Amino acid sequence: MKRGVWQKNHARYACWRVGVLPGLTCLGVVVVLRLIGLFQYYEWLAFDSFLRWRPTEQVDDRITLIGINEADIQSLKAYPVPDRELALLINTLQEYKPRAIGLDIVRDHAVELGHQELTAVFKDSKNLFVVEKVLPKTIAPPPNVVSTQIGFIDAITDDDGRLRRSLLGTPDPQHPQVYKHSLTLRLATAYLAAEGISLENGIRDIATMRFGSVELPQIHPHSGGYVSADAGGLQILLNYRNSPTQFQTLSLSDVKSRSFDPTWLRDRIIIIGMTTPSVKDEVTVTAIASGSLAPGKLYGVEVQAHAVSQIVSAVLDGRSLIWTWADGWEYLWILTWGIVGIVLGWLPLVPHKNFVIVAITSLGVVGASYALLAWWGLWIPVVPTALVLVLNGVGLAAFYQHNRAMRSRLHERQLTINHTYTTIHNGPLQTLKLLIKQARDRDVPQDELILKLTQIDNELREVYESLERDVHTQEQSLRLGSGQEINLNAPLHEALYQVYSQTLERDFPCYKTLKLKIPNFEPIDASYLSIEQKRSLCQFLEEALCNVGKHAKGVTRLRTDCLQKEDLCIVRVTDNGSSPSVSSEGRGTKQAMQLARQLKGRFQRQSSPHGTVCELTWRPRKSWFG
Repeated sequence: MKRGVWQKNHARYACWRVGVLPGLTCLGVVVVLRLIGLFQYYEWLAFDSFLRWRPTEQVDDRITLIGINEADIQSLKAYPVPDRELALLINTLQEYKPRAIGLDIVRDHAVELGHQELTAVFKDSKNLFVVEKVLPKTIAPPPNVVSTQIGFIDAITDDDGRLRRSLLGTPDPQHPQVYKHSLTLRLATAYLAAEGISLENGIRDIATMRFGSVELPQIHPHSGGYVSADAGGLQILLNYRNSPTQFQTLSLSDVKSRSFDPTWLRDRIIIIGMTTPSVKDEVTVTAIASGSLAPGKLYGVEVQAHAVSQIVSAVLDGRSLIWTWADGWEYLWILTWGIVGIVLGWLPLVPHKNFVIVAITSLGVVGASYALLAWWGLWIPVVPTALVLVLNGVGLAAFYQHNRAMRSRLHERQLTINHTYTTIHNGPLQTLKLLIKQARDRDVPQDELILKLTQIDNELREVYESLERDVHTQEQSLRLGSGQEINLNAPLHEALYQVYSQTLERDFPCYKTLKLKIPNFEPIDASYLSIEQKRSLCQFLEEALCNVGKHAKGVTRLRTDCLQKEDLCIVRVTDNGSSPSVSSEGRGTKQAMQLARQLKGRFQRQSSPHGTVCELTWRPRKSWFG
C-alpha cells in the first residue's frame, strides 16, 4: 500500500515538476523583459487609458486661466505681447484680490512699450510669480525679481513624447548648491500658505516635500511602469483632472472688457499663458480624453493648472496623488499572479472552461489595477502581470491537458489489462488450476484431459469475443468465468447477487460438500460509484467465491453478505472450510487492496481452523444535496 501511495505521489510530483518548470521559466522571462524595458511603452498606454476611463470630475474652482489667444494677438497687432499689456492685465487682476498669479510667459528681456510699467508691477506684486527655464538650456527670469517669486517651467516628457510627470524642484545646473522650485510649487505654496499650511520636508521620505500631512510621492527610475527613467530632481506623476472642462478660462479681451464673474478671480490662483497654436506652447497628453487645442493636446498653461490643482486638491480635498509600490512589491505582485496562472493551468477542467476562468481572472486583475489607480492613486504593473497570468494559465493548461490525456490513456490501458486478466483469472485460469491440481492428485484419463483442455480453449475464445464485443459496443457489462454476462447498470446488490448465483453453479470440487448457503443481499447506495468500481466489486466477489470452491476443503456452510449498514458498505464471504494461507503478493489480493484504496475502505482476509472470512468494507460518500 505504501508503495502505491509513493508511486501516485511521485507521478504527481513529476507532473508538477515538468509543468511548473515551464511556468517558472515563463515567469522569469517576463520579469527579465520588464527589467530591460520591453513593457514600458505598453505600461504607459495602460496607465493613460486607466486615467482616461475614470469618472468625470468637477471643474476646479480654485484656479482660473487667462489664455491669450489668437484673437487677442490680432487685436493687439503685436507679438510677443507688449510689456504694457501684461502690466495692465496684472493690475486689473489684482483688483479682484487673487491669492496668487502665475505669469507663464517668458519675459527675460523688455518688449516695448511699457517695460518700466511691467517692472514696477513685478516689484509691487508680492503674490505674482514669474518663470524661467533651467533645463537643458537656461532662459533667465525677468530682472530684479526676488528668487522666491521665480519658478521654472521645465517639463520632462517620456520617450513617446507624452507628459506624465511634473518636475517640482531641481538643483540649478549652473550652481548645484542652489535648489530651484517650479512655478507649480510656487503657486501651490502661496495658495496653501493662506490656509496655514506650509511646505516642509517629508517624514516617511525625507528626500521629498510635504504640505501638512500630505507627502508628495516622488518617482524613482523604476517606479510603476518606468524602467531606468530620468528621475533627477523631485518629480511626481501628474494626476490630470478628468472632465470636459477642467478649469474656468478667460481671454485677454474678457479681462480688459471685464466680461466675467468677479468670483472667478477673487481668492483664486490665476495663471496667465498663451493659448494659441501659433506660439507652439503645447504638450501631448493622452491621460485625458479632451483637450482645448485638440484631443490629447494641452497648452502649457493648462498643464501648469493641472499640476497645481493636483497638489492643492490633495491637501485640501484628499484627492489622490499617484504613487507606486517599491520595486520588490511590484515583482512580488507579478510573481504571485504568475503562480496563480500555474495553478489555474493545473485545474482539471475542459479547455474552454479553463480559458473562461483564466479570462475572468485576467479581467479581474486588470479591473483591480484600474480601481486602485482610479480611486486610490496606486499605479501597479498590469501588462506583465496579465501577460504572465494568461501565458501560464492557458499555455500550461494545454500541457496539463495533454499530460492528463496521456495518463488517461495509460489508465484505460491498465484497466483493460486488469479487466482481461481478471476475466481470464476467474474463468479459464480457474479451470486450468483445477486440472493441474487433479493431475497432481491422480492420473487424469486422456479423454477427461482432452475435455478439460477443450473447455479451456472455448473459455479463452469466449473471453476474446466478450472483450471484442465490449470494445465495439461500449456495453457496460461484465463477463463472468461461467461465461454469463451481467449488466453493470443494474442496482449493485442485484448485480452482486447474479455474480453469486452464477459462480456457485460452476464445477468446483469444494462446492460439492456445501450443505448450507446463506445469501444476504440488501440495497447498497452506489450512486457515487463508477462503472469500473462496480465491475471491480463484482470481480472481487467472484474471486472470493471461486477461492471457496477451489480451496475450502470440507466446507459445508457458506454465507455471503452484500449490504449497507448505516454508513458502512460490506461485501463479505464467510465459509467454514479448511483453506491454505493465501499469499499477499497474489494478483487477486493486490487488486482487492487497490480497490480498497480507491474506495478509501479496508480489505481483509482472515483464515482459521474454523474457516475463512474475506471482506471488503468502505464508507459511502455523502452528497451535499442529498
